[in-house]
Amino acid sequence: MAVNKIVSSFDEAAADVPDDAVLLIGGFGGPGECPSYLIAAVARKAVKNLTIVGNSGGWGSQLIEILRARMAILLRIPPDWYDPGLLVERDQVSKGILSFPAAPGHIYTPFEKAVMDGKVELEIIGQGSLSERMRAAKGGIAAFYTPVGVGTVVEEGKEVREFDGRKYLLERALKGDFSLVRAHKADRYGNLVYRGSSRTFNATMAGASTVTIAEVDEVVEPGALDPEHIVTPGIYVQRVVVRPREPRPWDEAM
Repeated sequence: MAVNKIVSSFDEAAADVPDDAVLLIGGFGGPGECPSYLIAAVARKAVKNLTIVGNSGGWGSQLIEILRARMAILLRIPPDWYDPGLLVERDQVSKGILSFPAAPGHIYTPFEKAVMDGKVELEIIGQGSLSERMRAAKGGIAAFYTPVGVGTVVEEGKEVREFDGRKYLLERALKGDFSLVRAHKADRYGNLVYRGSSRTFNATMAGASTVTIAEVDEVVEPGALDPEHIVTPGIYVQRVVVRPREPRPWDEAM
């Protein structure tokens, strides 16, 4: 039987995401790199007690509207930018493993408010260690030693060893139940090509979970992707779903 990883809808793609799932959610924090419609599908399922893993906990719908108004002259923010903050706003998240859980200045993200209110648990981790923990999961490496975080709050509860006169922390692989990633193009085998800054954590997370679901702008025929441009091989991807041509509200089934 020919391999075909294309799924017909976002609701179908996220249908088996359960309560208590660990979700690796791609993107760096901006509007063009986030698996918006996959996040929306999880929000519609109303699953609870999720652990979200990523660079940030998201802006959430209210702050995104503020950003859209304030930055209209400099940046066009698409109407269908839904980020992990949507899940936090809906009280679906119980823990975040994040590099940047807070916003700069006097703006408070939904995740930051939830931490202050005691509603969610936060494990803060540097970007490099976060990436390496996910890469370790993808490569079947149980744990590794790193000097990052020695002597800080990051060290708490972790094994410390000394190599060549320098202290290192033991960091364990970080494997998710589902990786939700955003890519530009895919073929039916699941090979992925990225565009711009969407490559960041999306490419790192693809393959670091039991199931990787890719939200893409376009699906092309096998052989149409230049092998030199493929960043994520299809072996790391279980499902591919295509974004709608026109923006859709997050609460609309699709």
